[in-house]
Amino acid sequence: MKIHHIAIICSDYEVSKKFYTEVIGLNIIREVYREERKSYKLDLAIGEHYVIELFSFPDPPQRPSRPESCGLRHLAFSVENVGDQRNQLIAKGLICEDIRIDEYTGKEFFFTQDPDQLPLEFYEM
Repeated sequence: MKIHHIAIICSDYEVSKKFYTEVIGLNIIREVYREERKSYKLDLAIGEHYVIELFSFPDPPQRPSRPESCGLRHLAFSVENVGDQRNQLIAKGLICEDIRIDEYTGKEFFFTQDPDQLPLEFYEM
């Protein structure tokens, strides 16, 4: 029917929480600390649409992003104006790749990354 949510484990919870809420602009639905796991679980939404579970765990292993490896490649967000989105993220201190054109759809897109180097794509609606 549709994807319910995507789970992300971060290395520094406060840094990633700030990134996904203040930089990317996702809304907090719920935040829970699970004492038995020494772990936070933060449910995030785009508007009212639940999209990401952000987890913290003690000492998670690093996720290789470069070179690309098997598994999740990147997250992609739809945006109305790719250039405006890129400029907003750069103004917030992110390093963003140049805007490219998808050779199959003709749509604009660019990549940046989250605090744990998970690639994030911003793609024209």
